[in-house]
Amino acid sequence: MENIEELQRALEFPWEKWTVFLHPSQRAIVERDFAGPAHVAGSAGTGKTIVALHRAARLAQSSPQARVLLTTFSRPLANSLEHKLKILVGESSSVTPRIVVTPFRGLAEELYQLAIGRRPRAPSDDQVRGILAKAAQERGVTEFTARFLFSEWTYVVDAWQLDSAKAYAEVPRLGRKNRLGARQRTRLWPIFEATRDAINRLGLQTWAQIFAGATKYYSGRQDKPFSHIVVDEAQDLGVPELRLLVAIAPVGTNSLFFAGDLGQRIFQQPFSWTTLGVDVRGQSQTLKVNYRTSHQIRQAADRLLPETMRNVDGLEEERFGTVSVFNGPDPVISVYPDVAAEGAAVRQWISRAIADDIKPSEIGIFVRTHDELSRVRPAVIAAGHETLELSERGDEPGARISIGTMHLAKGLEFKAVAVMACDDEVLPLQARIEAVADEVDLDDVYETERQLFYVACTRARDRLWISGVAPGSEFLNDLKPVSAK
Repeated sequence: MENIEELQRALEFPWEKWTVFLHPSQRAIVERDFAGPAHVAGSAGTGKTIVALHRAARLAQSSPQARVLLTTFSRPLANSLEHKLKILVGESSSVTPRIVVTPFRGLAEELYQLAIGRRPRAPSDDQVRGILAKAAQERGVTEFTARFLFSEWTYVVDAWQLDSAKAYAEVPRLGRKNRLGARQRTRLWPIFEATRDAINRLGLQTWAQIFAGATKYYSGRQDKPFSHIVVDEAQDLGVPELRLLVAIAPVGTNSLFFAGDLGQRIFQQPFSWTTLGVDVRGQSQTLKVNYRTSHQIRQAADRLLPETMRNVDGLEEERFGTVSVFNGPDPVISVYPDVAAEGAAVRQWISRAIADDIKPSEIGIFVRTHDELSRVRPAVIAAGHETLELSERGDEPGARISIGTMHLAKGLEFKAVAVMACDDEVLPLQARIEAVADEVDLDDVYETERQLFYVACTRARDRLWISGVAPGSEFLNDLKPVSAK
């Protein structure tokens, strides 16, 4: 691509072709050989997922014996990657069978079954919360909130598979905002010990235990199930997931490749990768050309996040200096007197998009929680269209407009996106704020809520609509340039 005319032709590709289009500025990363673990970063729209997709295809084409794992955090995104892969290399290509596309948990479940000989069963989050609450009540421990207990169990005790009070006393709690003294940990450990015993008595295993079982099996084997591993949305890897990837990664060139953006971390708390043997310092590159989001949308969304973000290991990701290669209309940010007025405006926005030859499948509408979806459906129906509610099933939209929560927007892209119900006490979510134990935790809530909003806004390539009911979310003002505030 050497001039604006070629770029314009690329922008006019059929949408499915555009979703796998690799900008020439990213090709060097796709084709480069890395002696150790490598990492590509970049803000939303810079093509990290496309680099990962093309790199997986390139590695699969490198040898008839190649077996490539392309993995990511959720089933919907894995389904999307698999669909794009078929567009890229062709369904009948000999390369396709050499690439396994699966989410993190799907990988752990399959490898565990191969290693242990039976399919694992995991408790639901609600089951775990109930067991934790009962264990705390029975031991008279009332000074910790239910949210804190579940979070501490999930991201510390279970994630690191701690098996004793001594291990819990010594584990580094990187990314955990609450400071815990020795006396508090002593009070907490019996709760967590009882919780694990109760889960095991039910014949269940937590996902961290499932990952640990597969990790233990493959750590001691010379033969690995894959020759190359490519990870998309790597910022949402947790401790159990990264441990498993390290265990199944072969020794050699191009064995582990990660693509991710700290600004889009919404599922996991930070931890040290180097502690687990993954050091990408010196083999990390940041993409600076944004060719998937218009200049206007990128510029507005970038105001939600700091210019530089740093991970636990000290690796910095710079957001400034990113350049979008095409322009579009400014994002529309509107606040309405009531839900009915917002719905009527969104209906008109949908109709205008369709009139401008944007297909229903190229439109996505997102809200903060499932509760707000009741405001989306009537607007879509009033515009004369059907909805596809995004879920773990990963159904194809067909001629439907995709709707869902901001969490399920991760990794997807549309020509036009509406982010609705950006109300006060909805964004940031009031329930999370009320559950905060101290001011430091409050900072973390605001940070992750901003990142979630950023994710939703940057799913749009050409058009972005943001709306709420008065007085509107405090984040809406942050999207505007200083001169407009």
